[in-house]
Amino acid sequence: MLELNKIYNMDCLDGMKQLDDNSIDLVLTDPPYGINENNKRNISRAKMAKPIDYGDYDWDKNKIDKEYFDEMLRVSKNQIIFGGNYYTNFLYPTSCWIVWDKDNGHSDFADCELAWGSFNSAVRKFKWRWLGLYQERMKYKEKRYHPTQKPLPLFRWILEKYSKENDIILDPFLGCGTTAIGCKELNRRFIGIDINEKYIEIANRRLKNVPKRLEAF
Repeated sequence: MLELNKIYNMDCLDGMKQLDDNSIDLVLTDPPYGINENNKRNISRAKMAKPIDYGDYDWDKNKIDKEYFDEMLRVSKNQIIFGGNYYTNFLYPTSCWIVWDKDNGHSDFADCELAWGSFNSAVRKFKWRWLGLYQERMKYKEKRYHPTQKPLPLFRWILEKYSKENDIILDPFLGCGTTAIGCKELNRRFIGIDINEKYIEIANRRLKNVPKRLEAF
């Protein structure tokens, strides 16, 4: 059994196989979609005054296979999986879709991202601007470390809506640690896993320096 409130550097498939059935209250994660978006250089990116250099542009090159989803479903009672629209052949039909409206304005970036959810609930939307260097509330601007990093307020909103205090949250594709930070701020227990050592280091550093709790959104 993996320890709680700890981040692991490993293939998450190996990590999840150490977990018992239904031992996790919620999987909240953002796996690679295999669309290779990070290698594209479109018009909006070219016009950005200070393009963000994440280094690993091949992170989203390959899709994960069915075994990863089988394990996520096995170990957890509920799941919220970003990019689930790319993996509908591995997931059952649901009414619980989360729409993140990125408020991108007139650009060629996607207007929204979708997350598949296992809950018996209606579609819900969260609006939060996240366009290059521009963010919804510049006063609380987050540093961008990962090419598919999600804003902390988005994950805080999800955790507050779909989990409760002391729940155990698993993110098997932790990236730079946003899920773990949200859990620490909101008194949820967590297990984070990522195969990339560089992002594990960033996630642990961010977790140690969790700022004063933000106001409710």
